[in-house]
Amino acid sequence: IPGQKVVLITGCSSGIGLRMAVMLAKDEQKRYHVIATMRDLKRKDKLVEAAGDAYGKTLSLAVLDVCNDESVKQCFDGIKDRHVDVLINNAGIGLVGPIESIPIEEMKKVFETNFFGVIRMIKEVMPDMKKRKGGHIIVVSSVMGLQGVVFNDVYAASKFAMEGFCESLAVQLLKFNVTLSLIEPGPVRTEFETKMIEEVKQKECPGADPDTVHYFKNVYLPSSIDIFETLGQTPDDIARVSSHAKVIEASRPRFRNLTNPLYTPIVALKYADETGGLSVHAFYHMLFNLGPLMHISMTVMKYLTCGCLRSRTTTSYLGLKTASKR
Repeated sequence: IPGQKVVLITGCSSGIGLRMAVMLAKDEQKRYHVIATMRDLKRKDKLVEAAGDAYGKTLSLAVLDVCNDESVKQCFDGIKDRHVDVLINNAGIGLVGPIESIPIEEMKKVFETNFFGVIRMIKEVMPDMKKRKGGHIIVVSSVMGLQGVVFNDVYAASKFAMEGFCESLAVQLLKFNVTLSLIEPGPVRTEFETKMIEEVKQKECPGADPDTVHYFKNVYLPSSIDIFETLGQTPDDIARVSSHAKVIEASRPRFRNLTNPLYTPIVALKYADETGGLSVHAFYHMLFNLGPLMHISMTVMKYLTCGCLRSRTTTSYLGLKTASKR
């Protein structure tokens, strides 16, 4: 339909990708034609059901594996004139556990999806967007691309890599009137997370010493479950931040978009102390000294997380930032 923007989204079989696809396809003004992609179309049922009437009209499906050059090329060849107005890179995989027990091959898989997968997609849309002098590339990153988290070393590294890549590329793209935006969720409550934590609990950790395995399974995992339950957002929350006014429809979209204001103070620690000691020690105390208390403090936080706290965290973050510049 003339005037409709073509939006291509990766990783739409569940979670954030699914919710983004549905939200944009159901836009009341029908401003978007969404091409929702996934590796395996056998996993399309949840998306089709959530899309309802939009399926086959403002939403179409395509097979796409971001780790495969040929798959990416074929997907774009199937799009009229290979024209994409908005690319949303959402496909990603997680990895958690002691470094000693994770094979290098597993680590490479994380980079293949979270880092090179995004680059494959960007390389495919960039020439046309630059030629047209227009387009919007959105990357779903993570707060872990700004602040590393214990036992998430490789996942954080893949997101840090993406942030550095985008930070560099955004400057060049601006010259061609192409916008690049990062969306940085904190913990997101999805089936994927719950399932991953359950599986990880059962896993052996070969090669890791007993103390490390104890800290991982009995201190880190219970705390992280509490954090997901207390501070976690839903895929719908992330889709709302990303869609329309905040990012996609903004006349000047922000480069970085943290979706969870409760996380801004954590990121702020980094800017408040350029030696890095503040954030390393804060995380150390949270895990090893407050670990047992984490559950209690999270319960207290559940009752405190009203609107006033959420807005204040953003203000304190800005205050910290200004202080650190003085």
